[in-house]
Amino acid sequence: MNIKRVMVVGTMVVAMSFGGINWNKTTVNASPVAKWSTTGVADKDEFLEGLKQVSDEELYEALYDGKSLHDIAADNDGNIGSVINLQISQLTKQLDLRLAKGNITAQQYTAHKAELREIVTQSTLTTFG
Repeated sequence: MNIKRVMVVGTMVVAMSFGGINWNKTTVNASPVAKWSTTGVADKDEFLEGLKQVSDEELYEALYDGKSLHDIAADNDGNIGSVINLQISQLTKQLDLRLAKGNITAQQYTAHKAELREIVTQSTLTTFG
């Protein structure tokens, strides 16, 4: 299980549940857009770095113990802002793709994009354990 993908997909589901989408006419692509690190450095993981986590397993355990992403970052002197920005970037790419494919209208795109920061920020306070 790739916990980072679970977090992005979970956030995307939450983001798409807001804004009055007509699910009968909309296709949701829940697969991640790209590998987390786009700098070409294989060992760099911006998500884990922002949370100051060493591995997926360490992150998974913290989430399983009932901590939110915000708690994890705070406990480890991490940077929750970079985690939020990373998630917004990934979700924006998903929205861009959906708009380009015609799965959402320009009006839906604008509405969803406008609420991304608030939804993602709120999701970092959610516990999963």
